Amino acid sequence: MAMKVLREFDATDGTRVRLVSSTRRTKSVGGKWEGDGVVITVPDWMDAGTQAKHAESLVRKMQLKRRRSRPLAGDADLAARAAALDARYLGAEARPVSVRWVTNQNQRWASATRSEKSIRLSHRLQKMPVWVQDAVLVHELAHLIADDGHGPKFQALTGRYARMKEADAFLAGASFAWENTDDA
Repeated sequence: MAMKVLREFDATDGTRVRLVSSTRRTKSVGGKWEGDGVVITVPDWMDAGTQAKHAESLVRKMQLKRRRSRPLAGDADLAARAAALDARYLGAEARPVSVRWVTNQNQRWASATRSEKSIRLSHRLQKMPVWVQDAVLVHELAHLIADDGHGPKFQALTGRYARMKEADAFLAGASFAWENTDDA
């Protein structure tokens, strides 16, 4: 397969792009992540203007997909995110001791144990947008502070996260879809 690097540049969002032509690619443009950058492969016959147009478009799509579906890497990252959300929205009052992903929660999105200051998030959230994950974390962090279930104090705390209602609607839709998917 004959491939040659045509040029490297930064996309409008700052992503490093390496544009490569290939004699094997005849019609379509392809892209893949390599570290923090993107390699865009174009057909060898394509002119420079069309290459640039397709490269920018594909990089935007790849960035959007990555932002929408990026899972948190692990429990340490999840704990750091929870600490940042606690500081930003709850005045660092929750101070969770343990925040982790679990695979045994299929009926609820997450749970918190106030006495242990622990939070568990269902692995099903990992493919959801980060802002939905953040809403669930703020919800569970509020449980570590409020002693009124889902009462007024709890609602006041969760209401500090601007996208809470939007996230609740998103999760309701996801729940509905999972509950009504035919396995046949």
